[in-house]
Amino acid sequence: MLKKVAVTMYPMRDVERARRFYEETLGLKVGLNGNQGDKWWIEYDLPGGGCIALTNFIPDEPSAAAGGTIAFEVEDLDALIAVLKSKSATFRGEVVHGPNCRMITCLDTEGNSIILHQLNAKS
Repeated sequence: MLKKVAVTMYPMRDVERARRFYEETLGLKVGLNGNQGDKWWIEYDLPGGGCIALTNFIPDEPSAAAGGTIAFEVEDLDALIAVLKSKSATFRGEVVHGPNCRMITCLDTEGNSIILHQLNAKS
């Protein structure tokens, strides 16, 4: 049966721009990666398991409205929002307050949506 999400893949068009966003803006470390000419596959392993992969091997266009979206669990949502805003990241809407968490959606430089998610403190 299913155990966990191993990889979430997003299409990219501008490899250098996408790498700057994921490596410099989000601070992720490159894992497995490689290319065949101008076609790339780049993985970023996440500290809590799983990974996000960027690729331009597929014909899909990046899109915030394409369906699935990755949600990253974060330790301090407000601090991360401030850092990302200082680096000119694009946000869609404001922080949403739910019964168990707070979250906000931002866009990567390719136009894919990313949810930043922080669980509420347990009382």
